[in-house]
Amino acid sequence: MTVLELLWSFVQVGLLSVGGGYAAIPLIQEQAVVRHGWLTLREFSDLVTIAEMTPGPIAVNAATFIGIRLAGVPGAVAATLGCVVPSGILVLLLARLYDRYRKTALLQSVLGCLRPAAAALIASAGLSILGTAVLPDGFSAGNPRWAGAAVFACAFFVLRRSRLSPVLVMLACGGVFVLFGLLTGAA
Repeated sequence: MTVLELLWSFVQVGLLSVGGGYAAIPLIQEQAVVRHGWLTLREFSDLVTIAEMTPGPIAVNAATFIGIRLAGVPGAVAATLGCVVPSGILVLLLARLYDRYRKTALLQSVLGCLRPAAAALIASAGLSILGTAVLPDGFSAGNPRWAGAAVFACAFFVLRRSRLSPVLVMLACGGVFVLFGLLTGAA
């Protein structure tokens, strides 16, 4: 595992993650779990949770964490720069183009095509994390975690029906699982 592999993997993520940080999650999963095997799916799910709770963009937090875990500070720098620099350059170029051509039908058509793709990437990330929480051994193994499914349903309902902070809901979910683990002896 070299620093250059980290850099190249996250350059790809930075170039292809259309739609923001959550849209990058499936791309990071592809690189870190599927292609390189740097993390297990469970470790990746934990990583996403931690990256979401810490300050800063989720994709950058995830890249930094993976980099530091695999190659120390040089790995963190390489992964973070790989994630940030390509998208930063693209944003600067696209901002200039958008400013110049924002009223054209062609640009509006391209943006109209990218919106569903970004939504699909975000949905893919959410379903992947939900699958890991409810079916930690995969779909074929069965044995679902009903507590995880119930907490997900409650959190989803609370977030959709109230103005509570997502951070508070996440902390409450964590508290429920800690309490559940203590009561059942699973902790």
